[in-house]
Amino acid sequence: MKILLKKTTALILSAFFVLTLSACSEGPAEEAGEKVDEGVTDIGNAAEDKCEDLKEGVDAKDEDC
Repeated sequence: MKILLKKTTALILSAFFVLTLSACSEGPAEEAGEKVDEGVTDIGNAAEDKCEDLKEGVDAKDEDC
């Protein structure tokens, strides 16, 4: 589970840097940045949902991730 969290964090940080660099221009790069942002958000939400499902499956006291 720690590996998934590290990968998700790395993906979010890299997307943040890409979006920061692409925010300076308008047009196709801006649209691509928005799509990357949406994708990263979706991946982060999916990872959190899987983590919560896993904790629920093992009857963990704290089900938040």
